[in-house]
Amino acid sequence: MYAIIKSGGKQYCVKQGDVIEVEKLNLADGQDQVSFEEVLAVNNGEMVVGTPCVTGAVVSAEVVEQGKGPKVIIFKYKAKKDYRKKQGHRQPYTKVKITNIELGK
Repeated sequence: MYAIIKSGGKQYCVKQGDVIEVEKLNLADGQDQVSFEEVLAVNNGEMVVGTPCVTGAVVSAEVVEQGKGPKVIIFKYKAKKDYRKKQGHRQPYTKVKITNIELGK
C-alpha cells in the first residue's frame, strides 16, 4: 500500500516505514507526531484518486529530526566590472518516518 501526499508545495510517494525529508513543519514543542491530510491518491490493490484530495484519507508520521540541509553557495559576478556578490543558503527540513496510511470512507 502506498499513498501520494502533498507537503510544502511538493508531492511525495510514501509507503509505511519510509523516511522522507519534507519542508520544515511548524511543530509545537515536544510534538513528535504529525499527520498529512492532503492525500492525493492511495493504492491498496486498487487506485483511489482524489479530486484533488481523497476524502477521509490520513497519513500519520513521527518526527525523526529537524535540521538544515547542505550549504549552497550563490556567487554572482560581472567580468571586468569588479562586481562580486557571495551568498550562502541552508534549506531547513523536517525528517519524518511514515507510520500509518489510513483510507477513510
